Amino acid sequence: MLIEQIKTLSKSIANTVIDCRRHLHAYPELSFKEYNTSDFIKKQLSEMNVAWQPMAVTGVVAIIKGDLPSENVVALRADMDALPINETNQVEYISKNKGVMHACGHDAHTASLLGTAMILVKLKPYFAGTIKLIFQPGEEILPGGASIMIEEGVLKNPAPQLIIGQHVSPFVEAGKIAIRKGKFMASMDEIFLTIHGKGGHGAQPHRNTDPVMIAAQVLVSLQQLVSRNANPALPSVLSFGKFIADGAINIIPDSVYIEGTFRTMDEEWRTEAHHRIEKMTAGITESMGGRCELVIRKGYPYLINDEKVSGETASFAAEYIGTEKIEEPEIWMAAEDFARYSQLIPSCFYLLGVGNKEKGITSSLHSPAFNMDEEALTVSTGLMAFIAVKHLHN
Repeated sequence: MLIEQIKTLSKSIANTVIDCRRHLHAYPELSFKEYNTSDFIKKQLSEMNVAWQPMAVTGVVAIIKGDLPSENVVALRADMDALPINETNQVEYISKNKGVMHACGHDAHTASLLGTAMILVKLKPYFAGTIKLIFQPGEEILPGGASIMIEEGVLKNPAPQLIIGQHVSPFVEAGKIAIRKGKFMASMDEIFLTIHGKGGHGAQPHRNTDPVMIAAQVLVSLQQLVSRNANPALPSVLSFGKFIADGAINIIPDSVYIEGTFRTMDEEWRTEAHHRIEKMTAGITESMGGRCELVIRKGYPYLINDEKVSGETASFAAEYIGTEKIEEPEIWMAAEDFARYSQLIPSCFYLLGVGNKEKGITSSLHSPAFNMDEEALTVSTGLMAFIAVKHLHN
């Protein structure tokens, strides 16, 4: 039986996959600089006799063909870059690259897809069609590796009918997954704002044009974008995380620098929101005697899970791990450049549970203490192999 065969294979390679993940975790590399990571992936694939080709400099695309005839093609994607974070975990495989850490689980994504490849190679006599493995660089920063790989033809020759991806979640228990149909993750835009005034002595505010007060008014007023302009039924987030007013207790600075992000799930509203941000910022700043420089850098689109593909994937997953281990997550306002694929071909992006409260594994993504229950890797490798083969034969 296919399920039992895959489960047996996933258990037999479990330690190898964990070793892969720990190696990648110990030697993380930032976006578009994943040179050693890329070499490691190529070496692993070559040892499996899996054909691969480079793409987007550090990216790798591999092909595994079943021995049975079929024109069907399914793509599986894993990202491979790390974050500029100092790790605080006390583990033997702690990051050896100071200031860089796999705090978003991309080491697990890559190791898992390598494990899936190990299983699929053994299954070649039993499945029909082609499985394309996409090891993608640069998910964490714009423009994102997905857009570059798409431009270079990753969705061609052969063209997949659908694409599957996964992302670790410490808020889902290890051994479980979470799948949501339809709109799942938000679009993401970066906001860079400089407000210029006229600095001077804090005791003489009437002689200055205070950019701190202007900036404060701008930030408070812009929240109306979500509370009063957005459709309440449409998820929208406007957040600012950097505010630099380099003055002192008695020094009003000449300018204030601000960075933030806008996220939503509707392209028409997204465009309108950009115009409103521009208009409100300029109007408030000018009315208070200052001037502003605003840059809105358009990022990833929203991620949509195809209803049919996601429904089938959930059904296949339930068959593999049991219905009781399938959850439906809420809409997630984080962004993912897997969304680029989802806007072009039928897609399913699901969450892989890696949390374990009993083991104290609860830290969030992008945290210096993020870690995972590695037992989840035994589930992830076999599950993705099973899902891929079932889609090929569906």
